[in-house]
Amino acid sequence: MKIYETLSQSIGQTPLLKLRSFSEFTGSDIYLKCEHLNPGGSIKDRAALQMVQDAIAENKLKKGMTIIEGTAGNTGIGLALVGKSLGYDVEIVMPNNQSKSKEDLIKAFGAKLHLVDPVPFKDEKHFYHQAKNMAKEKPEEYWWADQFENLSNQKAHYQNTGPEILEQLPDITHFICTAGSGGSISGISKYLKENKSDVRCHLVDPKGSGLKSYIDKGEFVSEGSSFTEGIGIMRLVNNFKEAKLDGAMSLNDQCLVSVAHSLQKLDGIVLGLSSALNAAAAFKLALTSPKGSKIVSLSCDLGERSFAKLYNEDFLKDKKISSGAVNLPELSQLLKSSN
Repeated sequence: MKIYETLSQSIGQTPLLKLRSFSEFTGSDIYLKCEHLNPGGSIKDRAALQMVQDAIAENKLKKGMTIIEGTAGNTGIGLALVGKSLGYDVEIVMPNNQSKSKEDLIKAFGAKLHLVDPVPFKDEKHFYHQAKNMAKEKPEEYWWADQFENLSNQKAHYQNTGPEILEQLPDITHFICTAGSGGSISGISKYLKENKSDVRCHLVDPKGSGLKSYIDKGEFVSEGSSFTEGIGIMRLVNNFKEAKLDGAMSLNDQCLVSVAHSLQKLDGIVLGLSSALNAAAAFKLALTSPKGSKIVSLSCDLGERSFAKLYNEDFLKDKKISSGAVNLPELSQLLKSSN
């Protein structure tokens, strides 16, 4: 058992969890890497730690400065945790339509929270631009993390998450996950491709995002919409440029809801929104891959941050989405029919 001097030292070295019911049904082994076990409860702790460590090493973040970032939530929690752990104040700019639990956790870790109205990215009032402009106006006071363009984000996963996966599962055949800032999928896929040439790496995209279209056609085109938070994007950012991908799929919200509720019933696993989308994608990939495949995705965070949407029957009814678990043959047909 390890002893840590700071909370940030406990980030990483998360286990793989086999999805027993899905694995037995498909004849392939499906795993989620349990990033929800990081101290801030999500995979974003890794990027937060690497970005802050690199900024300190490069003398961009100095004692007495404040860390600032625009985020949909989990990166804000990670930065709040890491910042306070290392002695820095943190301010987070976040749209006010994200889960209340994310707001509460950011404040619980001691960060100052600026809630803003959700607007399109091109609007200067977008949370990304507001954080950027606050840092630009007071460069001696603020260090802006800039998770989308800051390559320390993908570095965290190239140097740590990817190597952990390959060490845990040397015979991995497939990796698949969604993308927000692009750090996780780029760092992991790049490391796996460089160290295991036959591994296949894929993106899963929620409806309303244009990343699948970019992978397929080289242009950002979207269709539909999704109630997921913090994933999907309609522009090419530095971190995603680093990804080494063999293909992409898009799944609708009904798929991730049915997968989340079914896993809860069958295996007792309660997933968050992006984690449920990842599990759905891994299940669908197993249905179309050779038997005996070894497929890994990410449990980015747990369901307590998604109760108001993913496990709220009134919310789902309003969205015209069926709640509750379904049997695995029915679930497999739902996933196969989703494009």
